[in-house]
Amino acid sequence: MSTFSTERQTPTTSDGLPAAPSGGAQRPPVPHTWRKRRERLTAGAFMTPAVLLVAAFLLAPFVWTIYRSFFSDSRTTPFSWFDNYSLFASDPALARSIQNTLMWVVGTVVLPFVLGLAIAILSNTTRWSRLARLCVVLPYALSGSAVAVVWNFMLTTDGAVNQVLTNLHLDSLAQGWLLTWPGNTIVMILANAWQATGVAVILFLVGLQSIPPETVEAGALDGAGSWQQFRHIVLPQLRPVSIIVIGMSLVNGLKSFDLIWVLTQGGPGRATETLAVSMYNETFLELRPGAGAAIAVVLTVIVLAASWLYLRRQLDVKGE
Repeated sequence: MSTFSTERQTPTTSDGLPAAPSGGAQRPPVPHTWRKRRERLTAGAFMTPAVLLVAAFLLAPFVWTIYRSFFSDSRTTPFSWFDNYSLFASDPALARSIQNTLMWVVGTVVLPFVLGLAIAILSNTTRWSRLARLCVVLPYALSGSAVAVVWNFMLTTDGAVNQVLTNLHLDSLAQGWLLTWPGNTIVMILANAWQATGVAVILFLVGLQSIPPETVEAGALDGAGSWQQFRHIVLPQLRPVSIIVIGMSLVNGLKSFDLIWVLTQGGPGRATETLAVSMYNETFLELRPGAGAAIAVVLTVIVLAASWLYLRRQLDVKGE
């Protein structure tokens, strides 16, 4: 009587590995870890050219600027440590430049934001909204130099503004708008706001049109007035757009150059210089690249710090 084994034999291949089960079953899929690694390598290959370009055109010049800021422009004592940075405390022109930069930051943030929001709300439902938007947005299509030429025609001593005041028998108000500080800085900030308001209007209009009308209608049914609807319903939903508008205005205000240079070239007597104009003046006109590099480093740090603090605060408030 023969004896049969009750254990089931597992089929094997010629090399001793378990064979695939019959019935059309497929081999196990590729491990998930290897698939993720391959996807990361592919993504890295596509990102490499962009990273190299950023490093070549942004990071490398910035590192070189930091390095150059620690060297003076004298051949006898080239390495000067922090002497170039000490100019901010000893040079009155740079102290005034910091004051002007702060004025530009406040003016270029507040004016485009307030005017852009007001114009966007007023033109969102009016009959002549398209014409109003065109008139406001058109200056944004101009370059800073073109805007400066227009405002130079208006603000010179015999310009359009003084001629209008004279014809209205308001000769006492006529003055040299670009000759005395701080009035010259203020009128240039107004000229910048005339141009920068256009992009704020566009962004706020996009934000207003994305607000669900049901939310406003619900507030009206609950008895909320126009101001309460705007403050508690509309304005909170415009928060993402407001972050973009204020962030752009902040950076543009800190690096303003072309409008100031065409109108006054930082004068009279360097009275209207901002840090961006002082950087150009020290590097290319005074032929002091070390001092210009130090100003560039300080300006870059201020821009990055202000942008980071503002965005961090806004994102923390949103809970992201």
